Amino acid sequence: MRLSVLDQSTAVTGRSEAESIRESVALARHCEKLGYSRYWVSEHHNLPAIVGTAPEVLMGAIAATTQRIRIGSAGVMLPHYSALKVAEQFRVLEALAPGRIDLGVGRAPGGDMRTARALNSNAHAAPENFPEQVRDLQAWTSLPEHQGIVAHPRGPHAPEIWILGSSNYGAQLAAHFGLPYAYAYFFVDGQGADEALALYRRLYRPSERHPQPQATVCVWALAAEMHEEATHHALGRERWRVDRARGALGPLQPPDVIMARGFTADEWPTVEDMRRKAFVGTAAQVGVQLRTLGQELQLDEIVINTWAHDPQVRRTSYALLANEFGLGT
Repeated sequence: MRLSVLDQSTAVTGRSEAESIRESVALARHCEKLGYSRYWVSEHHNLPAIVGTAPEVLMGAIAATTQRIRIGSAGVMLPHYSALKVAEQFRVLEALAPGRIDLGVGRAPGGDMRTARALNSNAHAAPENFPEQVRDLQAWTSLPEHQGIVAHPRGPHAPEIWILGSSNYGAQLAAHFGLPYAYAYFFVDGQGADEALALYRRLYRPSERHPQPQATVCVWALAAEMHEEATHHALGRERWRVDRARGALGPLQPPDVIMARGFTADEWPTVEDMRRKAFVGTAAQVGVQLRTLGQELQLDEIVINTWAHDPQVRRTSYALLANEFGLGT
């Protein structure tokens, strides 16, 4: 099974947000050496924990310092923008890294509605036009001309469009247009993944570029040499999710600080539920979980998202899983 990466440029206490962006570029080089297939970066706005706001810019920096790994957005929040402008941006990226560009698009705002309106004054109605935008984007990345307009620069390769989602809506849209589909498993703790993927495959309409359905899921996973070490480093994300549920959105905190503070009795049920569903442990333990998930969902590729306060913990986790799955061999 192939493994890929989703990096959300997570902010952490004690490090500037600018450093988090530079760490994303460094991690991409690291994961390319390990043999990962894709490296996707996200788009979020007005969030103090996730500071990657411009995936197309970050992808350009990653393209300049890598040679093989596919680079993608997971994703561009298309309702904020003109489909033509996005097509042009990704055609420029394709010219810089021929045959390596994935254009993942989503319908969600990637932040709050006030921010969405600042990005697009028609934000309240923009998501309704998402199917038409995808249609236009597909045309401008594959045809010489669409609506009397050419999206430059042209070249022998075109970005590969992916539909991203965490509901049946995205699955049906991807099937309708004959596009690859990525389910945000980590966002909903897997709820609805089997139904969405089954719907996608059943309704799939073959396209010239994708005669067969192509699906993946993105999970949150963290591996370490010892199980206890992995669960310790996972405290940062657990604390963040507990805080998010009460509206407190801050950068990732150190696990030692979280352990000293502990969780309240009211918070423990949420933490225990997360741990029951978590892909956390040794590489062998996480490997079993990922292979089982891949078999259940009939996947040959899984995308891994990992948060950790210490960037070396993330790098080690990706290295251990690369070794477990024999990537690059």
